[in-house]
Amino acid sequence: MHDALDDAALLAAELLARRWLPRQHPRVRRALIDAEVWQAVQDRLAQVGLRLVDNIHADHVAVALLRGAEAAVFGETGLNANNNARLPRDAVSLLVLLWSLIVLPKRERQAARAATADADTQTDMFAAERPLPSAASVSPSVSYKALLADFGPQLGRKTRMDGNLKRLENRGFITRHGDDIAEGPLLDLLLDYDALAPRILEGALGDVLARTRQQADESKDAL
Repeated sequence: MHDALDDAALLAAELLARRWLPRQHPRVRRALIDAEVWQAVQDRLAQVGLRLVDNIHADHVAVALLRGAEAAVFGETGLNANNNARLPRDAVSLLVLLWSLIVLPKRERQAARAATADADTQTDMFAAERPLPSAASVSPSVSYKALLADFGPQLGRKTRMDGNLKRLENRGFITRHGDDIAEGPLLDLLLDYDALAPRILEGALGDVLARTRQQADESKDAL
């Protein structure tokens, strides 16, 4: 038990220091397969109003405030704001747009590959459980130039959008590699998929995303 508590304390401390850790980190891997260590980490974090955040579709784990601590930390003004990451409204709009362009198709690809793997195991005499495809292997990137051309006027044009992209990158929501904007460690952890996905897919943004995807497919076919 003492070893488990020691590992829990080290993992909690490292999460607080680094903000997020990859699922392949040795202590994270142990917590994910050892229920006692996982609960010990949650107990340690709960003592300071935090919780461990993880989902199988993401390649990282992180910490977030417990619901009961949010009012004390942010106050009523913070809770009634459009976000608690101190992002301006147009940065939040950009964040939701990038989440839609990256996380939604990534989840579809993960589900499709998992379904294919399940079908393959039907003929495998010694089939073993196969993990969900990693986010890195199926997560699409977004072209900065295309984003600016398609949504720049709605997002404050180049100067404003560049500033907001930097904010999102600094907060761990995205990463940038040249012209490509990719999923960051927190993009699929701190935004609630179950709450956000239906609103996007059933709302006006769903039509915009459908047109964007169709244009991308037509561009590929033209190559």
